[in-house]
Order: sequence, then structure tokens, then C-alpha cells
Amino acid sequence: MNEASDINGKVAVVTGGSGAIGQAIARALLRGSAQVLLLDVAPPKDSALSWIECDVRDDSSVAQAISEVTSKHGGVDIAVHAAGVSRDAVVWKLSVEDWDFVQSVNLRGAFLLIRHSLPLMRARSGGRIVLIGSINGSRGKFGTSAYSASKAGLLGLAKTVARETGRFGVLINVIEPGWVRTPLTESVSQTIRDAALAESLVGTFVEPEDIGHAVTFLCGPGGGHITGQVLRVDGGQFLGCN
Repeated sequence: MNEASDINGKVAVVTGGSGAIGQAIARALLRGSAQVLLLDVAPPKDSALSWIECDVRDDSSVAQAISEVTSKHGGVDIAVHAAGVSRDAVVWKLSVEDWDFVQSVNLRGAFLLIRHSLPLMRARSGGRIVLIGSINGSRGKFGTSAYSASKAGLLGLAKTVARETGRFGVLINVIEPGWVRTPLTESVSQTIRDAALAESLVGTFVEPEDIGHAVTFLCGPGGGHITGQVLRVDGGQFLGCN
């Protein structure tokens, strides 16, 4: 995928595709005329979106899903890791099982997606990888040690892969959203939501569609010379917390 190209006809896979952010990313890529397949353990609510069952924690499951994509569409041009979970507790109360579960989905899942997608991108002489992180991976947040550590890990992973794959035309970046308005975040207490909103410099929450737009930007012509970078889509929340 060179600087002059767009995403028309490109084959894209999105992990965590049954979630609000994953589906918004898929729709944004579809509007750009990409061929999009969602990888998740459960199908999306939108039955119009193509889905392949995949557990991002499991190497054989990811390998099988990518193989299925290849058999149907010939390869992979765009890989987006949007799968993510959180188990919140102060570190001395956080169970080892919860820590491991969060790392397996958020960080191991990203590694497995990259590991199985990269050979296909190299065969096509290029590709784009986008990892969905969080501002809490850069700033930390009380009670989110497992989540914040996993998202911080994405930064080191992306910067290293950028060094390893730039010569093959493969570009990789991290998007760090702030508080995104989804059914899950809308279910938390009003006090917590108000605190997050107070950090926003623009006074509104990020919408899932905002993340979709950012992904298509990085995967399109505008992202042709961007790799190993962090794009914060947070309405200034990262700055507003200081």
C-alpha cells in the first residue's frame, strides 16, 4: 500500500468486531470501499457485517481466521486490533487471573494478529496495522493497572514493529482514545462519567465513529508516511487531566 493509494478494494480485518468501537471501525472502512471481516468470539449485532469466529487469545484460532480470510480474499492489507477488556481493581486486590486475562486479550491478541498478518502484507509489498490503545496506557489511571499496562505494551510493540517492517512498506500506529461513549461506558455511574467529561477540553465524549475516522485516515493516503506513532483521539482529555 503506497502513499498514493486508498483503501478501495483493500482487505481489512478488525478484531473485537462485535463491540461498538470495532463495528464503527468496520463501517468506516466499508465506506471507503474496503472488504472488511470482523474477528471476534461472538457475532456483531449488525448482521450486515461479515464475521469470522476468532479468539484473539489463541494462536491457532487467529491463524485459522487469517487463513480463512486469505482463502476468501487472497490476503490481508489492513489489520486493526480493537479487541479489549478490563478488570479494574487496585493492584493489591487484582487477581492474577484477571491480570492474565486482560494481557491475553489486549496485548497477546495484538501480537498474534500482527504475527499472522505480516507475512501476507509482506507478500503484497505493504500494509497498514492499527492498534487501539488508550490514553490510560500513557498516563495511567487509578484502579486500572492491568488495562493500562496492556495498553502501554501496545506502544512498545508498535514502535518495535515499525522499525522491523518499514522497509517492507508495512506501517503500524496506535490510536489512543479517551472516554468513548458506548453502551458499556454509558452504564457506569454518573459520577465517573462526569469526572471523565470534566477532563475533556472540547466538553464532549468521543464517539465510536471518531475512532473509525481516525483508522481510515491512518490506512488511507494521509497515513502514507506515518508509522510508529500515537494518535490521541480524546478531545484533549489527556491534557485536561493534568
